[in-house]
Amino acid sequence: MSKTRILIVDDSAIVRKLLAECLSGEKDMEVVGTAPDPFVARDKILTLKPDVLTLDIEMPRMDGLTFLRKLMHYQPMPVVVISSLGQAGCQASLEALRLGAVEVLAKPGGPYSVGELRVDLAAKIRAAAAARLRRGTTPAAPAPQDPPPQPAPRLPRPAALAGTNAVVAIGASTGGTEAIEAVLRQLPPDGLGIVITQHIPPMFSQAFANRLNSICPMEVREARDGDSVERGLALVAPGNFHMLLRKSSGGGFRVTVQDGPRVCYQRPSVDVMFCSVAEVAGSNAMGVLLTGMGADGAKGLLNMKHAGARTIAQDEASCVVFGMPKEAIRLGAAEQVAPLNRIPSVIAGFMSRAR
Repeated sequence: MSKTRILIVDDSAIVRKLLAECLSGEKDMEVVGTAPDPFVARDKILTLKPDVLTLDIEMPRMDGLTFLRKLMHYQPMPVVVISSLGQAGCQASLEALRLGAVEVLAKPGGPYSVGELRVDLAAKIRAAAAARLRRGTTPAAPAPQDPPPQPAPRLPRPAALAGTNAVVAIGASTGGTEAIEAVLRQLPPDGLGIVITQHIPPMFSQAFANRLNSICPMEVREARDGDSVERGLALVAPGNFHMLLRKSSGGGFRVTVQDGPRVCYQRPSVDVMFCSVAEVAGSNAMGVLLTGMGADGAKGLLNMKHAGARTIAQDEASCVVFGMPKEAIRLGAAEQVAPLNRIPSVIAGFMSRAR
C-alpha cells in the first residue's frame, strides 16, 4: 500500500517538528518534507510531489491565504489548514475552507492538547487524501457594480410562532462547512428549527455560526445549553461538545450541550445528535447527512428512520468525501439519496408539510 506523502508548511520550527512527530507512527503516511514559508513550499511541492499539504495561515513573506489562492488556481491539491484559536485565526481558517482547503485543525495549546492533535491530525490528513478536489472561490474581489448576493430579509420570530413541534437535524464533516452553507442559504427565513452538528474544532464553531448568520436567511448561532429550538433559527453544536435534542417542559424542543466521550472518534458527534432526535422527535423530524469522512451519523440516521423520521443522504458525486453518507446508504438509513443542490428543496418540502 502506498503511503500518503505530506508536506508541512509552518514558520515555526517547533510546530514543524511537532507535526512531523505526530505523524511518525502512522504506517500509511510519510512526511516527505517541511517548509518555513510559501516560497520554500512552492519549490518543494514541485520536487517532492506531496499528496497532502498542511498549511499555517500566519507566515512571513506571504500569508497562508494568499498562498492557498495561488495554489488552488495553479496546482490544486488537498490542504489541511492548521491555525491558532484566536478570532482572526478562526476567521482566516473559514476563508481558507471557502478557497478550497479540505480541513481545518487547531494548533495545540490551552484546551487542545498534543495528544488530541496526534489523533485528529492523522484523521484529517486521511480525509484530505480521500477528498474530491474542488477549486475554491475565485480569488479576485467582486467588482463594485457586481456585489455578492445578499440573504433574504430576516423575519422576526413572534412568540406565537417561536416554538416548533418538528425539527430538521443536519450532520456533516469534511467538506461540510460549504455544504451546510449551500443548504441554509436556500431555506426560508421562517422555516422549522434546525440543529446542526459539524465536525469542527473549539472556537471555530463560533466563527462558523457567525459567518452563516451573516449570509443566510435564517438566524444561525452557536448553541448554548438550554437553547430553545425555534422557527427561523439554526443552532450549531459547539466544537468539542455534544449537542442533544430534548423536549421542553412547555412543548417543543430545546438542546443540551454537554461533555462526554468521543463517539466515532468525534466530539461533537452526529450520531449522538441524531439518536437524541430519534428518541424525542420521532416522525416529526428530518435527518440530513452530508459529506464527511468516516461513519459518524450513519447509525443515528438509521435510528431516525426506524423512529419514523424522513431521512436523506448526500450523493457521491456532490460530496467532498463520500464516507458518512456512503455508510448510511449501506445500512439502509437513507430514504433518499440526492445531490447537494437538490437537498434544500427536499428540506423545504418537509418544512411546508410540517407547519
